[in-house]
Amino acid sequence: MKKNNIGHLRKSYDKQELNDNLEHNSPFELFKNWFDQASNDKKIEEVNAMTLSTISMDGFPRSRIVLLKEFSLDGFIFYTNYNSIKGRSISIDSKVCLNFFWPSLEKQIILKGNAIKISSKKSDEYFNSRPEGSRISAIVSPQSEKILSRDFLEDKLLSYENKRDKLKRPNYWGGYIVKVISFEFWQGRPNRLHDRILFEFYKNKWKKYRLAP
Repeated sequence: MKKNNIGHLRKSYDKQELNDNLEHNSPFELFKNWFDQASNDKKIEEVNAMTLSTISMDGFPRSRIVLLKEFSLDGFIFYTNYNSIKGRSISIDSKVCLNFFWPSLEKQIILKGNAIKISSKKSDEYFNSRPEGSRISAIVSPQSEKILSRDFLEDKLLSYENKRDKLKRPNYWGGYIVKVISFEFWQGRPNRLHDRILFEFYKNKWKKYRLAP
C-alpha cells in the first residue's frame, strides 16, 4: 500500500463553548443536558452509541461500540454476552472507559468507572423487552468465539424458529452498570483551543477542574 498522507484533513470547531461557571455543577446533570441536546439533533442516528474500552486478557486495551440502555445517579447500564471478550475482560479487571462523541455538536464525553453485573431480575426484564429476533440472536451467538462460517449462525437461528415459546434469557447474557468515578466533558473550540472540564469523585463529593486542551 502506498503512503496516504491525510494531514490536510482538518475541521474548525466553533459551535459552542464550555464556561467555567457551569449551569450544572453535577456531572450527571450536565451529562443529561448534553444527552438531551444530542437526542434532539436529527444528524445523530444513535445518540446512545458509545465506545466501551476494557483491558483485555492479553494486557492490551480493546474498544468497541455498544449501546447505553439506562443512566441515572446509580450508573450507566449496557448489556452483552458475559462470555464475550469484553465480559471476560471485565471479570478480570472491572475498570472500563466509556466515550460518547457527537460530531455535529462538537461534543465528547469520557467516563471512567468500574463495571458490575446488574441483578438477574433486571437483566430478565430488559431481555424480555427486546424484539424476538434480538432475543434469539443473543441465545444462539457464541459471541467472540471463532466460527467456521456465517452458515453456522444462520443454521442455529433456524433451529429456534419452532422454539419461540422458550426464549428465556440465558445465564451468559445480561447487563453491567458502570459506577462512574470521573467525567470529562470536551467541547470543540476554534484553533484547537478546546474546552475540557473534568469532574472527579473524591472523598464522597465531585470536584471540578479545567484541563488544558
